Formats: sequence, C-alpha cells, structure tokens
Amino acid sequence: MRNHRFRFQQFDIWKRAIAIGSDFHDIASDLESRGYRRYAEQLRAAALSISNNIAEGSGSDSDKEFAHFLNIARRSAFETANIMLFLHAKSVISTVICDQHLQALEEECRMITAFRRTL
Repeated sequence: MRNHRFRFQQFDIWKRAIAIGSDFHDIASDLESRGYRRYAEQLRAAALSISNNIAEGSGSDSDKEFAHFLNIARRSAFETANIMLFLHAKSVISTVICDQHLQALEEECRMITAFRRTL
C-alpha cells in the first residue's frame, strides 16, 4: 500500500488542518453535550472546510485554481476563529481554550499563505 494515495496527503498544511479539525470536532462534541447544538454544527463545518478545501484544491488542473481553494481554506480558518471568539464573548468557552485554538488557526493561516506563494 502506498503512503500517499492523494496529492494532498503529502502537504503539511493538510496534515495540520486535519489535526486542527479533530480538535474542533472535540470542542463541538462538548458544546453539543452542553446544549449548544447549533454552535457545534457551525464550528464543526467551518473547521472541516479548512482541510476539505486544501484537499479539493490539490485536485485542480492548474496552480491558479489550487490557489483559489487555498484562499477558501484560509477563509474557513477565519470563520472558525470568528466562531471561537463569539463563543468566548458569550462565556461558552474559556480564554485559555480560545487563545490556544486561535494560535493554531493563526499558524495554519500563515502556513497556507506561504504554501500558496510557492505555487
């Protein structure tokens, strides 16, 4: 069996997006258990969109099209950050949790931007 069946599997930005998405999935599960179902759904979808768009873009026929999907992935990271800031403002999540995950999102955005420049 090959290590990488799809192009995106070799990219650190995708690997990191999967790890981030997993963390946000866990946060969303906690939110659901506390009765914040709608917020959980939004958070889960926004976080998953980061890795989904990296993967989808990697299947593009051109670097220009791939760059477009990377931009969408980066915007999804911003959406995820916004949801976290909203939840923090409503005292649904702690400052520590919010800051920790915003830092991870910020780093992912930097990595996406740097990767996009290499195309």
